[in-house]
Amino acid sequence: MKELFDTVSNDCSKLVTEKYSTSFSMAVNTLSPKIRTDIYNIYGFVRFADEIVDTFHDYDKELLMTHFERDYYFAKEHGISLNPILNSFQQTVNRYHIPDEMVQAFLKSMKADLHKTEYTTKAEYDEYIYGSADVVGLMCLKVFVNGDIAMYNRLKDAAMRLGSAFQKVNFLRDLKDDYEVLNRSYFPNIDLGKLDTASKQLIIDEIEADFDFAFKNGILKLETLLLQEMYCAKLKQINLLLDLKCKKI
Repeated sequence: MKELFDTVSNDCSKLVTEKYSTSFSMAVNTLSPKIRTDIYNIYGFVRFADEIVDTFHDYDKELLMTHFERDYYFAKEHGISLNPILNSFQQTVNRYHIPDEMVQAFLKSMKADLHKTEYTTKAEYDEYIYGSADVVGLMCLKVFVNGDIAMYNRLKDAAMRLGSAFQKVNFLRDLKDDYEVLNRSYFPNIDLGKLDTASKQLIIDEIEADFDFAFKNGILKLETLLLQEMYCAKLKQINLLLDLKCKKI
């Protein structure tokens, strides 16, 4: 009966995605049905970790994060967790051989949000974005290429740049809350209390460069891969129909 529990766990990750991000849910719906569940599973995991550090202000966030990480590794080792989000995520990690380095980098950035409030160098900024966003793009890419290492290596830089672009957009979207409520400043060498037009344009130029690189070097290539997959699937369907018609004659 583990199959039923796994189905319920996957449904929970899908529900989390739909409730927390309408736009991301719409994007996932454009993907092949074969991989949607695993993308939902990744989102559920990263969303809950993010909620711990950004939302649960009335609770011991550090304790919650410690238990979340511990429970994930229990799930990964034993192949099950009674936390449905962790149960579904560990399935995806194991199915697509997502390296632990990616999970650790993500958790490191999340834990940094518990205490670190200012990023004063580009190196700190880049490391945070790598853990909080780039590796999430790489996790999804592992699902997209489904074991094709050569394709993964060709697309990974673009996946990271796309993750960076989305994260920087999030920084801009949450600028007021991050600065005034959470007392965080992610952009190095920029005084958010005196954010002028020139500083804003530098951030926008950086985001546009990330999106441009990701589009030209990743999205177009991945689109070709997905179209090839759809073509092969349709060809198999046509051959099957022809076989059935031949048997009827």
